[in-house]
Amino acid sequence: MHIAIIGAGISGLLSALELVEQGCSISIFDQQQAAQAASWAGGGILSPMYPWRYPQAVNDLAKFAKPQYLAWNEKLKPITGIDFEIHETGMLIFDEDDFEIGLNYATQHNEPMQQCDYLNQEQLEQVNPHIAAKFKHALYFSQLANVRNPRLLQSLTQYLKQHPKVQFLEHCPIQQFQLQGDHAQAIQSADGQLHHADHIVLATGAWSQHWAAQLGLEIPVQPVQGQIVLFKTPAQWLPSMCMNKVMYLIPRQDGHVLCGSSMRHVGFDTTPNPQTQQDILTACFEMVPELAQFPIVKQWAGLRPGSPTGVPYIGKVPNLNNVWMNFGHFRNGLCMGTASAQLLRQLMLGQETIVDPAAYDPKQLQPTSICA
Repeated sequence: MHIAIIGAGISGLLSALELVEQGCSISIFDQQQAAQAASWAGGGILSPMYPWRYPQAVNDLAKFAKPQYLAWNEKLKPITGIDFEIHETGMLIFDEDDFEIGLNYATQHNEPMQQCDYLNQEQLEQVNPHIAAKFKHALYFSQLANVRNPRLLQSLTQYLKQHPKVQFLEHCPIQQFQLQGDHAQAIQSADGQLHHADHIVLATGAWSQHWAAQLGLEIPVQPVQGQIVLFKTPAQWLPSMCMNKVMYLIPRQDGHVLCGSSMRHVGFDTTPNPQTQQDILTACFEMVPELAQFPIVKQWAGLRPGSPTGVPYIGKVPNLNNVWMNFGHFRNGLCMGTASAQLLRQLMLGQETIVDPAAYDPKQLQPTSICA
């Protein structure tokens, strides 16, 4: 079976990985260089921020993130020589309004990885001595981890590029389908060339609304800009991830610390905003004042695929027998990515599914007009 995957971000790459491991041959198309959009720009926390604030369908996929990334890293690292750098730092949350629900979440939802402890100030100082004195207590989720997403993407890309059953077509934007009845015979790139495949997967993230007119569907996925500021501290300086009022600090093993994040509806603009940067810095220095002593080495913004509830669309496109969706993950593309790709592979190949697929079914999308 030959499968064309449109989009070489985390969703497209992991979908390719799942399918090629089952013996499928894969062509991966991207409008720019692979692994360069939102997947590269994110923070890499392997859990939704405040999982209790999300629909259960998000958490049903996200809970697989840490074990599945650990397993993929073990498989790919000997071949690519690239470590994902899964950093098991734990997470401190300072939002007092979330303490009660956070303490009960793991038991209520049978998610042992979300088990947390209530820390008083003395215990908090033992876990992370750099926390501002104003914080008298916190929740500590000791099992949460982050992945260094640029390295993850490099490893996935390198593994797939050396695979004999995978073809990459970068800087090759796909513009439209060639449809006949309920079947997509081919996809057409901007240069007019037709590319044939048995099945087509749309893993196009924030750009997914492009397909709405051709598919005759409302696709409520919008680009939502998120901004990050990167500091460089000594290696292992900040011992845990920290979060307060939806702002986070994420330490990497080598001392880099990511500070974010924001949400701005500015179309496809990825220009960092000075006021947003100041808001991020203010919030992060409030948590860890000493961070202000260290240099900012980079800042950037990426575009999340904003869907109405954060639940992605995974499954076969209504009224077409060989076109599939895997997009709309909003803020949780990395932590839902492994299970999303696994679910897609299971649906495409008629296998037993890791979760009930109904919550993600593209059948819920509303029709617009007759397909063009």
